[in-house]
Parts: sequence; structure tokens; C-alpha cells
Amino acid sequence: MATKIRWGVLGNAKIAREKVIPGMQRGTHSVVTAMASRDLEKARPVCDALDIKTLHSTYEDLLADPEVDAIYNPLPNHLHVFWSVQAAAAGKHVLCEKPIGVSAVEALELIAARDRYAVKIGEAFMAKTHPQWLRAKAIVDSGLLGNLRLMTCVFSYFNRDANNIRNSLSFGGGAMMDIGCYPATLSRMIFGSEPIQVSAVVERDPDFGTDRLTSAILDYPQGQCVFSCSTQLSPYQRVLIFGTKGRVEIEIPFNAPPDRPTRIVVEPGGVEEFPVCDQYTIQGDLFSRAIQENSEVPVPLEDSLANMKLIESIFRSAKSRQWEPVG
Repeated sequence: MATKIRWGVLGNAKIAREKVIPGMQRGTHSVVTAMASRDLEKARPVCDALDIKTLHSTYEDLLADPEVDAIYNPLPNHLHVFWSVQAAAAGKHVLCEKPIGVSAVEALELIAARDRYAVKIGEAFMAKTHPQWLRAKAIVDSGLLGNLRLMTCVFSYFNRDANNIRNSLSFGGGAMMDIGCYPATLSRMIFGSEPIQVSAVVERDPDFGTDRLTSAILDYPQGQCVFSCSTQLSPYQRVLIFGTKGRVEIEIPFNAPPDRPTRIVVEPGGVEEFPVCDQYTIQGDLFSRAIQENSEVPVPLEDSLANMKLIESIFRSAKSRQWEPVG
């Protein structure tokens, strides 16, 4: 197999052109060679700027391109599974943006497609492979913090643009799907288990119907994760992990910058700084290596299914106003 996996991108999404594609173009195992867009006038200068050689006018043409090994799917949430299945049917491996779909049923559909077409499919939770999160997990597992008891998180931004897909209920928008999925999956990673039950409160935008403020308690066997996420608050993000003997604070847990060091505060221990890295480069290279080596992708679909079940439990709890079991 070639030294680099050749990637094609479905659409011209902002996260693709500003973060994922530039990151992958710096990879040692990945290179973006093609894009498909229904608006060629907007997409062509993007391709020129990002050194993408081929621009297709339809998604179908991209999936049929023999010079493309794998597909990155950053389409709106409600289109994740449909086009990921189409890509798998075309024999392409797929890295799909989070959340993997809009329901656990959709995640199961994608697992079936992966197995039927014998391709790699995974979810693009780039933070899970950033060195700061791997270090936080290692610290917790080492016992330095004592017994793990609590993880807290706030993740927010402000966006009331009616034309933004994050404010479209039919497109799978809202705070929980867009950013609440991060504390959901990363708390599962840190605790190393699944929560037993959840309690949640959701406030919905009166015009859009999307959740604009969601807060939840995730009850794990070892302790709790408490988080709030919002699409209509001052921009902020922070994670704290507490044990019986110490704590870890992750200063920029999700949108880690690619152009300056990141750091975590460890007590006991002090500040740990991580060299400059691009988590999208890491994500692309790890996925590409999984294709080359026929190994597991960084975030397998079984993990995605568990996360979708948790998200659904959070919405059920908000509706029932009671603790809800997960799954």
C-alpha cells in the first residue's frame, strides 16, 4: 500500500477546510487528494489553497474515484450515516465527524455496513488522541490521584444564527449533539466504564427547538461526571478530574490549539506542558495507519454506539425529569 492514504472529503464544511484538511495535509500517513462539492465556485479556491488536486461536482463521483482510498465525512449530523454507508458500499474507508449519527439505531446501521463491506469506519473525536488526554488518562490509571471520584466540565459558545446547522433540530443540531458529546465520550474514557444512570436538564431555544443549555450528572460505578454545555453562553471550556488524593485540570480540553503548547495542572505534581501538535494531524495519521496495518481505528463504532446510547439517555432524563438507566 502507498506510503500515504489518499483521502477524499464530502463537502466544503468549515471544520474540514479550517481544521481537518490542513491537519491531514501535514500528516506522514495521510494526504487529502480530492473533494466533492455541489458549489464548485466556492470549493475551487479552497482546493487551490489546500493543495487538493481533484474537485468533483457530486458526492457520487467522489465515492467512485479510484484514486481515493478513504472518505472524511463532515456533513451535517443527519447526513452522517447515509453518506458513510454509501462510501462503505463503494469500498472506501470512512472517518465520520461526531456525533456518529442522530441515534443509536443509526450507529447500529453503520456497524452493519462496516462489517458487510469490510472497511474501516470510525468517529472523529480528535480530542481522544491528543497527548494531553492520553496523559490525563495515564495519571488517573496510575493511582496518583487516589480513587477517581469526579469529573466536571463546561463547554460553551454563543451562536443564534438561524441559518447555522447547529441551530437546526431537523439537522441534528443543539448543544448536546455538537459539544456535549465531548464530555460524554471523554468521561467514559477517563472512568474506563459506562455510566449506570443519568439525570439531566435541558433548556430549549424557543425559536429553533434545539437544546441551548444542557446539564447532566452521569453516575459511574466509581463516581460522577457533572457537565454543562451550551450554544448560547460566553465561549468557554475546562475540565477538572478529581480523585481522593489529587486532581488534574485540563485548560483547553477540546479545541487544543495547533500553534502553541497546551498544558494540564496536576496536583500533586505541578504543571505539565505538551509540545505544539495538531490533533487533526494525529487523528488522520492514526486512522490512516489503521488502514495500512489493518488494525483498530482510534474511535471504533462500538464506542460510538455506547456514546449515542448515553446521549439518548440524557435526553430521556430531561423529558421524564427522573434518573434514567443508560442503554
